[in-house]
Amino acid sequence: MFKKITLLIVALLTIGLFFHFDLHQLLTLDGLKGSMDQFNQYKEQSPLLVIGGFFLLYVIVTALSLPGAAILTLAAGALFGLVEGLLVASFASTIGATLAFLVSRYLLRDAIKKRFPERLAAIDAGVEKEGSFYLFTLRLVPVFPFFLINLLMGVTSIKSWTFYWVSQIGMLAGTFVFVNAGTQLAQIDSLSGILSLNLILSFVLLGIFPLIAKAILNTIKKRRVYKNYTKPKQFDRNMIVIGGGAGGLVTSYIAAAVKAKVTLIEAGEMGGDCLNYGCVPSKAIIKSAKIAEQIKHADKYGLENSTPQFSFKKVMARVHQVIADIAPHDSVERYTNLGVEVLKGYAKITDPWTVEIKLNNGGTQTLTARTIVIATGARPFVPPLPGIEDAGYVTSDTLWSKFAELDEAPKKLVVLGGGPIGSELAQSFARLGSSVTQIEMADRVMIKEDSEVSEFATHALKASGVNVLTNHQALRCEKRGEQKFIIVKHAEQELEIEYDELLCAVGRSARLSGYGLEELGIETNRTIVTNEYLETLYPNIFAAGDIVGPYQFTHVAAHQGWYAAVNGLFGNLKKFKVDYRVIPWTTFIDPEVARVGINEQDAIDQGIDYEITRFEFKELDRAITDSATQGFIKVITPKGKDKILGVTVVSEHAGDLIAEFVLAMKHGLGLNKILGTIHSYPTWAEGNKYAAGEWKRAHAPQTVLNWLEKYHTWRRG
Repeated sequence: MFKKITLLIVALLTIGLFFHFDLHQLLTLDGLKGSMDQFNQYKEQSPLLVIGGFFLLYVIVTALSLPGAAILTLAAGALFGLVEGLLVASFASTIGATLAFLVSRYLLRDAIKKRFPERLAAIDAGVEKEGSFYLFTLRLVPVFPFFLINLLMGVTSIKSWTFYWVSQIGMLAGTFVFVNAGTQLAQIDSLSGILSLNLILSFVLLGIFPLIAKAILNTIKKRRVYKNYTKPKQFDRNMIVIGGGAGGLVTSYIAAAVKAKVTLIEAGEMGGDCLNYGCVPSKAIIKSAKIAEQIKHADKYGLENSTPQFSFKKVMARVHQVIADIAPHDSVERYTNLGVEVLKGYAKITDPWTVEIKLNNGGTQTLTARTIVIATGARPFVPPLPGIEDAGYVTSDTLWSKFAELDEAPKKLVVLGGGPIGSELAQSFARLGSSVTQIEMADRVMIKEDSEVSEFATHALKASGVNVLTNHQALRCEKRGEQKFIIVKHAEQELEIEYDELLCAVGRSARLSGYGLEELGIETNRTIVTNEYLETLYPNIFAAGDIVGPYQFTHVAAHQGWYAAVNGLFGNLKKFKVDYRVIPWTTFIDPEVARVGINEQDAIDQGIDYEITRFEFKELDRAITDSATQGFIKVITPKGKDKILGVTVVSEHAGDLIAEFVLAMKHGLGLNKILGTIHSYPTWAEGNKYAAGEWKRAHAPQTVLNWLEKYHTWRRG
């Protein structure tokens, strides 16, 4: 900070002296004309000294953003001629501009980043992608003040070398005009005579040219992508959607709603993983497990503790009944009634507009469409541990069918993975009678959350009977007769853990094979590579959901489905970039953990000057009545402001409570707005208001309150 202040003082002092001694008068057209004879004499006596001094003066004037750069460029032409003057002015102006750029970055970037982290992050993302292109365009048009461009670009993340060479090339045309004009200095009456309207328009056209060229290149690029294919003159469908999960269902529904002719292709069960293997069955068994836990600890509610009596097979039957009850919401019949043609079968894209479908009934059908959307989701990742195939395992996809046949929960269950899925299922099966060991390679479970949240989750898991082993690396599986073991490494020692069932919950991998992606050359890197509009290599082929990422949540897949539908159908008129700014998620352990926006570690990593507001649920009346006072609300805001950057809620119903903060962040509402909103009493939602109240209390205007105290004292006489 001391260095920054010193640099700022030196710069301001130099600028002050510049104006104090009227040096700016020398950098006017009249001042230049009046000094030319003297400058020419100096040049004849010491040409190198004059060139060096002129060069240094030009660099200083540009670096300090002083007025007079245009006059100096004229002077370069008048003193040194066109070629020599162009070289001197071009390099001096670029070096000076780069110094101004570096000073701006050193003095301003960190402060602006702390004050406007989200906006600057968005600008940096754009600059990283096309910063040099847009800087070049700005440099070509002298209408934009170059000193302002120097200062503003310094705040961005553009590389210094990129700034230098783009500026060197981009300013060359304008520098040439002024240097050339300077060779005829006596005929110039004003600077406006140099930059005539016609010349300015010419520069504007020159600046627009790269944009036009870019559009042409994009068109050529698109045509080159399609060069080996013949586009149909007519299409069977407006859109074909591959995959009947959340992303595909939303895409096809929106297409049908705007009266497009759309076909949805799904080989398996409608509703995808969420309905059949993920969100729905896991939440169903979580509920049963929670009831069992409440029976065990009924004394919390003034009742007698007892051992829950249940049939595990009936618990699993209820899980499947829940799936069946929700299935009509995603059924073939419902979507057919909504106007979507649903075909059951396996789809393969054979060219950018054609899909071949191997129907489940044995037939084959080929359809063409102007737009194709791939929404094939993801599957559980199974780590390639030696012996795992021989010993056997289940995933979050397969356990529902395999465990449905069991009379009781697995006696010894090992859960491999400490993420949300592993934690949810580990706690549930422990509550239903399994002896559960959870193995996590990292130093804590739920690694994406704050460390205190991970600690809270670990405590909750252990309280439910889960043996949580962190810093344990799975090495291999072994089967010895009827016994099964997983061998893990911890503190440089190998340990073996016996199990009846091994549940792999270490993440999910996108379903990429079998759809023709390789043959079409569509780029994949663990997921399908798309641009911000969800377009693949082929602008008419889109992807949405888990197959794209970056968030593998059902609600994000649905969110992307909207963009895929709208961009796919109306992208020729208007395209929309996918908005990932406000993404909530919930881990449904007990108590639940919900989050939106950044957490404290994110704020530290991003260098944000932040503060934390907390509200403990032990202070909430409804939590007390429900005997569920564990947990808290943690809100991250910029220092001194009520703008919500991120929220973590740990409590019962956390997944529901987070919605108010999601709405607030989406629409730019701060904690003051939440505080001013009436919340029903006694409800869990009051916790959100009380959290806002904690922020307000910490930022109470003490000066005003002191005066009010004096006022009330005076009123009492």
